[in-house]
Amino acid sequence: MTQQIQEPELTGVRNFRDVGGLPTLDGRRVGTGRLFRSGHLAHATENDAQFLASLGLHTVFDFRNAADHALEGPDVELPGVRNVNIPLSDPADGREFWRLVRDGDLDRLRSILGDGKAAARMADSYRAIVRTRTAEHGRVLHALAEDSVPALMHCAAGKDRAGLSVAVTLLALGVEREAIVADYLESNAPHRRYRLRRSSASAEARSPEVMELLAPLFDARAEYLLAAFDTIDETWGGVDRYLAEGLGLLPETLDRLRDRLLV
Repeated sequence: MTQQIQEPELTGVRNFRDVGGLPTLDGRRVGTGRLFRSGHLAHATENDAQFLASLGLHTVFDFRNAADHALEGPDVELPGVRNVNIPLSDPADGREFWRLVRDGDLDRLRSILGDGKAAARMADSYRAIVRTRTAEHGRVLHALAEDSVPALMHCAAGKDRAGLSVAVTLLALGVEREAIVADYLESNAPHRRYRLRRSSASAEARSPEVMELLAPLFDARAEYLLAAFDTIDETWGGVDRYLAEGLGLLPETLDRLRDRLLV
């Protein structure tokens, strides 16, 4: 079951939504107005910024790296809001990714992304982030437990790095995995998707085959998030040990986190 919250018409911010309403295994729900997710805020219009400012946000978590910032620019400044940048991917990876997306010709795209390699690349990146970015995710959850609510989490498209961070947060809150996947898949709605830009305006640069090859990089696919969940289970034996040993969350920290975010 997903949240039933009226969404604003944001012009320069993609994939915005309130995560409120998602059910937990103990019968509670994520409170509305406490945790939001979106794509980057660099292109927010004045009206977008006014709406975001009206949310009473304490912290915006930006999971982009330096390559993303160079491409898109910094987030708009929101009065009284703390901006925390916690890159969840390396700048070198980001530069290579955006070069491929913007400039890769058909032969290069076929060689790197064809025959299922694009989807495999995405699933591998989800596994790697869960396995190697425990300090970063632990930092986010400790901050939410202390003083960072209401919070907004975003990356570039609001799908992968933010999607994983939201998923980790929801796992810590005890949200059912099916509900986490359902929320994640909402990033596929046409009005939410990242606007894919190619350097060339030619028809060939955006041919059906090119767009099909690139699609797995910009889709939200259940298999990606499930690969992350499998990594948690394979590496730590389940969510409880992942939270305690991987992210360093004490029981009392989890209690504070849940008190802040659940109703």
